[in-house]
Amino acid sequence: MTECYIKDFPRHVGKEVVIRGWVSNRRSSGKVSFLLIRDGSGLCQAIAEREVLGDAYQEVKKLPLESSLEVQGKVVEESRSPGGYELHVSRVEIIHKPQKEFPIGKKEHGPDFLLNNRHLWLRSSRQITIMRVRDTLVRHIREYFYKNDFTLIDSPIFTTTCGEDTSSLFSVDYFDLGKAFLSQTGQLYLEAAIFGLGKVYCFGPTFRAERSKTRRHLIEFWMVEAEAAFFDQDRNLALQEDFVSYIVQNTIAERAEELASLERDIEPLRKVVPPFYRISYDDALAILRDKGSDIEWGMDLGADDETLITSLYDRPVFIENYPRKVKAFYMKQHPDKPEYVKCADLLAPEGYGEIIGGSERENDHDKLMQAIRENNLDPERYGWYLDLRKYGSVPHSGFGLGVERTLSWICGLKHVRETIPFPRMIYRAYP
Repeated sequence: MTECYIKDFPRHVGKEVVIRGWVSNRRSSGKVSFLLIRDGSGLCQAIAEREVLGDAYQEVKKLPLESSLEVQGKVVEESRSPGGYELHVSRVEIIHKPQKEFPIGKKEHGPDFLLNNRHLWLRSSRQITIMRVRDTLVRHIREYFYKNDFTLIDSPIFTTTCGEDTSSLFSVDYFDLGKAFLSQTGQLYLEAAIFGLGKVYCFGPTFRAERSKTRRHLIEFWMVEAEAAFFDQDRNLALQEDFVSYIVQNTIAERAEELASLERDIEPLRKVVPPFYRISYDDALAILRDKGSDIEWGMDLGADDETLITSLYDRPVFIENYPRKVKAFYMKQHPDKPEYVKCADLLAPEGYGEIIGGSERENDHDKLMQAIRENNLDPERYGWYLDLRKYGSVPHSGFGLGVERTLSWICGLKHVRETIPFPRMIYRAYP
């Protein structure tokens, strides 16, 4: 007897096979029961008849949802069934039958209930679909850097330096060495690696202790960061355009069916091709003020500001050259306007806002030291980072892309909490 996965049914039409999975749904009509079975690779309808199963039919007829089974049957083409095939059952072995009703039913559930039961909610068809799109997106991210000769560098999770705002650090006791911090970014370590490898990237979890409750924020999220020696700001932006276009176009091509099931209109995503729009921070402020905003120079753009800006564009838009005082210490001072830095945030259209932050890095030792002091950071903690500007310093640039925000945009989701298996937010660390 052939054991197979549901996704392999096209190769076994007319044959008897054995599958193992869970009952996602069930309905009965007298002498026939229709079981919707999920095995991790796909869904199929299994038709169980009393005439075939005999005494076992009565138990099969009443199986609770999420019962686990081993099912034997004949694979038959049926265009009306999920996946285009169904299984005519000849034998059912019950592996486990729940003693209580599955908590997540067909009725409407609130977000708190679903998040409290996230470990079970992940079994739903919508969440399975989102996780499949995430897997595809991540694969194309890694593929892009492999094809473009970037070397993967695994940056540390425990750090003694701050890459972003010190107020958003998680601190932990590190044996006898005092406090260490959960990584906000792998960027500083990537900068060290470019001197040996030229073009590098890291990809892993990132932690920000931000007390934000917006639909775009998570406490723990995944970020891919790239850094390249001899890249100025223009080459950095061109790289980002090519990268974002690549991952979006390949993901929607591979997962068109899944995105359709999420009711995502992918036509706007088809427009995500270079060149992207570029406006300055000052231009963005002028647009916002013209639309009635009271934002002042020197303020960072908020979520509502980004939504308003992106509503004016049909492709991603870079906002370039922010004031120094609202950006990180390591960003390169603008040569013509010292109160600005050479940086850019990339905003996704359709109101999704920032998905990338990037900049050219300050490669002048003295200016970097001054920026560290201006930001009230301890120069001793950054001794190794300053060393990079003492031995063969070169112009270099990089960026970081948030996977969850990008996935939220691609899938057309209202909140990032559905984009990661177990979301961590300021009010949630369970399950």
